[in-house]
Amino acid sequence: MIEKRFPQVELIKLTDNVGFARANNIGLEMVDDCLWVALLNPDAYPAPDWLEKMSRAVALYPEYTFFGSRMLAAGQPEKLDGIGDCYHFLGLPWRLGHGREANGKFLFRREIFSPCAAAALYRREIVLEIGGFDEDFFCFLEDVDLGFRLRLAGYRCCYVPEAVVLHEGSVVTGRQSPFSVYHGHRNLVWAFVKNMPQPAFLLFVGPHLIFNFLVVVWYLIRSQGTTIVRAKYDAIKGLSVMLEKRRQIQARRKASVWSLLKVMSWGWWRKKYCRI
Repeated sequence: MIEKRFPQVELIKLTDNVGFARANNIGLEMVDDCLWVALLNPDAYPAPDWLEKMSRAVALYPEYTFFGSRMLAAGQPEKLDGIGDCYHFLGLPWRLGHGREANGKFLFRREIFSPCAAAALYRREIVLEIGGFDEDFFCFLEDVDLGFRLRLAGYRCCYVPEAVVLHEGSVVTGRQSPFSVYHGHRNLVWAFVKNMPQPAFLLFVGPHLIFNFLVVVWYLIRSQGTTIVRAKYDAIKGLSVMLEKRRQIQARRKASVWSLLKVMSWGWWRKKYCRI
């Protein structure tokens, strides 16, 4: 359909499902004739002026180098799907504003921890500078991980309220499916281990472990014990690789620990917006 209706579009056909991270890295590597790259998932439907509004934000706010959209729930556009990703100091990410009434909410520009990559704009060179998406993640939390590494490198993210998309969310993988639970909760551990800077890592690793234990108990109660145990087991198996990545990431860190902690989330009440 794309080739027939949009012959001006270059379609890259992959023979295998390489995952969200690798697929986007392939695209990032190929578009070497542009400064900015927009990512848009197949279940994210942009307003006609979405890209125009994102591009305008680039010109207006040069202190930011990656940007997130105002995402409305496709099935209930009166509700927010979210305005960007939060990151709790325990290592728990969630979509800010998810499920809240959209009318009159989050209508002003603000700094966010990272954008949801379903509809986001990045300065291409900074993404390549830090190594792109982590392909070991395959999918889920790879955008949070990328945003965390960009912040460690000293870059900042801006929410653009006038750039609107409708977002289905988990259309391919399914919400709370074994695939989603496995990748989400394996990658949750890896993102924390790789990116949480010293001394915050030493301070929060204990609570992070307790949180993961409680998550396992919760999924055991929900009859998804096999999936969650496999996720955490594989997370532990991959720690040697993630610790080596951590060494490289932290060696290049430019942002202060305090500046990172200021943009993280600390409130327990916001856990209800978690999408994992």
